[in-house]
Amino acid sequence: MGPEWIAIIALVALFVAGTVLPINMGALAYVAAWFVGVFALNMDDKEVLGGISADLVLTLIGVTYLFSIAKNNGTVDLIVSQAIKAVGGRVALIPWVMFAVTAVLTAIGAASPAACAIIGPVALGFARRYKINPLMMGMFVVHGAQGGGFSPISIYGTITNSVMADVGYEGTEMAVFVSSLVINTVMAVILFLALGGRQLMSERVDPADASGHLVEDLHTGGRSVVASGQGASVPTITRGLGVRRDHVLTLTAFAAVAVTALAFDMNIGFVSITAAVALAMLSPKQHKDAVRQIAWPTVLLVAGVSTYATVFTEAGAPEYIGLWAAGLGIAAIGALVLCYVGGVVSAFASSTALLPVIIPIAVPLIATGGVSAWSMAAALAVSSTIVDVSPFSTNGALMLANRPDTISEQTYYKQILGYAGIVTLVGPLLVWAVLVLPGW
Repeated sequence: MGPEWIAIIALVALFVAGTVLPINMGALAYVAAWFVGVFALNMDDKEVLGGISADLVLTLIGVTYLFSIAKNNGTVDLIVSQAIKAVGGRVALIPWVMFAVTAVLTAIGAASPAACAIIGPVALGFARRYKINPLMMGMFVVHGAQGGGFSPISIYGTITNSVMADVGYEGTEMAVFVSSLVINTVMAVILFLALGGRQLMSERVDPADASGHLVEDLHTGGRSVVASGQGASVPTITRGLGVRRDHVLTLTAFAAVAVTALAFDMNIGFVSITAAVALAMLSPKQHKDAVRQIAWPTVLLVAGVSTYATVFTEAGAPEYIGLWAAGLGIAAIGALVLCYVGGVVSAFASSTALLPVIIPIAVPLIATGGVSAWSMAAALAVSSTIVDVSPFSTNGALMLANRPDTISEQTYYKQILGYAGIVTLVGPLLVWAVLVLPGW
């Protein structure tokens, strides 16, 4: 058996074990990297560990540290409150507020499960109170998280852009971000039309009443069930939702990070952790525990999987699979196969873990000139994340765990599972048709 097959089998075993067992996939990936690298490829320990991207790890630490401070000082609560007031009490716009706020949170660096854990209880509380379809509301939150999840300063975006740069293709950042945002928005529109959104158009509530219920739901959300070990955390409840100095400073810090990193091409990891430290120094007692809220499980996950991805590449497995896909005779068909691989695997496993592995597999398809770098990166990124509506994924499970009491757990589970099945079966095909096929 060749080394590429050993690496492929180990990768499959890694994802199966990480899905079935409650063990961080990053820890499993370190074990797989050591066994495959040292015993199958004759690499030494330093060569195996050389696959860790210090830049990527620092970015994950920096952006999630900054976001944890924004949660602690109530900036996230303020964003939700102001968004609700902005719609003037129009019930039909409340799901879109939840979509937008969750998208903003992931776009500025929140881990997708953390954003869903914060906004999910609030959104589903509004669904119960104003008789909004709970499936629509829950899926709006997840699609919002995925829609904003590929901004250049987000976790997904950082991973995807880093991997693309490592394999020799840069400049795809905004194309991937816009593709994810547009496709998830379109899916939200379909949900809105199919699940009663039009009937909500004529309904109004008092904005002050909605804001009052928001505080109640934030407190309820603080007691909600959230997934452990996936970057999710319990929302911190502030004493009020008025604008304070901390809010202004935090929003200014987010704007400064975005401008400095994007306009001046500074390292996003250093910029974000500098902003976080500056805010922490201004209110040291308030934020003394913020460092504990850094998405350490996600850091372990990405560090471990990126280490295995290097061993996987050293074994020649990505090239082997990519050449097989390219050898199907039509590059576009190979791209479709990879989109389905990403979608199906990610529905049961971690999207964060999958991205560093599946993107390098597409390099031979890109190299043949049959598929453009940006369209392939966007297609794989979106196909691998839109399926996070699955109840087997963290985001889908969070919506199930926070279901309103107007619907039974079994009924809601079946609804989410049915929708996830449709997305998994049809989503990669539509993504491929929109992003890959036109340029082929």
